[in-house]
Order: sequence, then C-alpha cells, then structure tokens
Amino acid sequence: MNKNSLRLYAVTDRTWLNGRPLAYDVEKALNGGVTMLQLREKNMEFKELVRVAVELKSLCKRYNVPLIINDNVYAAKEADADGVHLGQNDMSPSEAREILGNDKIIGVTAKTVEQAKKAESDGADYLGSGAVFGTSTKHDAKKMEMDTLKNITTSVNIPVVAIGGITAENVSELAGAGIAGTAVVSGIFAMDDIENAARELYMKVGKII
Repeated sequence: MNKNSLRLYAVTDRTWLNGRPLAYDVEKALNGGVTMLQLREKNMEFKELVRVAVELKSLCKRYNVPLIINDNVYAAKEADADGVHLGQNDMSPSEAREILGNDKIIGVTAKTVEQAKKAESDGADYLGSGAVFGTSTKHDAKKMEMDTLKNITTSVNIPVVAIGGITAENVSELAGAGIAGTAVVSGIFAMDDIENAARELYMKVGKII
C-alpha cells in the first residue's frame, strides 16, 4: 500500500445526498483531491452494497484512488475492491487476509496502543484512530485525547490516520501527532461545495503530515 494514499481518506455517508446519486458527490470529492475512499454502509443489503461498490470502484480507478469497503470482507471480495476496513468487533485482519489475498489493503480501527499493536501483528496495513474531535456519525464514539493518538502512532510501524469530526477549521490541531493522513466524513460530504472542501483539506493535511 502506498502511504500517500492515506493523506485525505474520505468516508461516505448518504445523509447529505438530498436525492443526488452517491457517485455524483464522490466524484466531486475525487476532483478535490481525495486520495482514498471508503464505502461505509452499515445497513445496505449485500447485493446492493456490491453493486454500489462496483460503481464506485470504476469511478475511483479513473482517479487512481483505492476503494475500501467498511466491515464487509465478502462484499469487498465480490466487488474486487482494493481493500477493507475492520472494526474491533469485525473479522480479524489475518482472517480477512486469507479471504482477500496479499494484494489487498486491510485497515483496522484502533483506539488504544494495545489494539494498535495487535492489529499490526495480525497483518493490518494501516490503522484508523479517533474520534479525535468527537463525531456526529457515530453516537458511541468517545473523543480521543491527543496524547493517546501520539502514543498509538509511535507504538507501531504501520501508518495511522486520524478520524472523527475533522474539518478544514480544526485539522491543523493534529500537527505533530505523527499521522499519515486524515479520514473525513462530514467535513467533506456535508459541505455545500464538496470539491472545494476536499481541496482545502488536502492542502491543509499536506502541511501537517
């Protein structure tokens, strides 16, 4: 996996589509500089998830951006996505690797140093850590202290992306944390001008990593 792909990692959320196709907003984000895309759909039926993933994979390929599927390893395999992102309650990275193969990207959520080290030893390619500024998309997410984020980034040799409430206004506060990039949901997809929001974040993230 190219570490540079993690610079601006957009995570989809259909909350703000207002009737537009998801691919429409995703392409705006890609035009703005998104370097990796995660399709996150907790409640979508399997066949529909695969269909949407295939559509977005084709779009992302035009921009040379990897497509990651949240949680669902079998959907990632069926759609030939570039990888999967696993939570602590999902399949283990080693098991996902057996299903997807060595050429796919496997990310893991890690909220503690212990989780981070275990994910690395189990074969994760990168970690997602947060919620660094809280979040409106996960009701059970607790705010992560900056010291915890720094301890995670220094405890492993794989790249770490920060996630949780990140916007163009607060992203500079993550300077010095040792992250490889930021994962952003509403800071891109809830914006009136998705393309410019992504572009501004891309530039600002580049100054802190």
